[in-house]
Amino acid sequence: QVQLVESGGGLVQPGGSLRLSCAASRSFVSIYVMGWYRQAPGKQRELVATITSGDSTNYADSVKGRFTISRDNAKNTVYLQMNSLKPEDTAVYYCNGVTALGTYWGQGTQVTVSS
Repeated sequence: QVQLVESGGGLVQPGGSLRLSCAASRSFVSIYVMGWYRQAPGKQRELVATITSGDSTNYADSVKGRFTISRDNAKNTVYLQMNSLKPEDTAVYYCNGVTALGTYWGQGTQVTVSS
């Protein structure tokens, strides 16, 4: 079992920045891929960014150049730095971890981009 706890969401104006954090209950050594997904009202959950145990990253086209995913293995934490936020980035953001035993999700954190 892996527990994932997100933090860092909130309300921000367009053009602003937020940093999301996701703390895992066990060492990253056993987690192959960590990722961030988001789900806006009335829409399906979509991939935002992923990072592998080898630090390879992947981003949705809609966030490339604005968002950066990173991980701190010593803290078992993955981050999502979000810059130049747009109203269309408004969603609940979920942390995801893939291990040999299964896929795990956090409870989600709300990000609202509005003036």
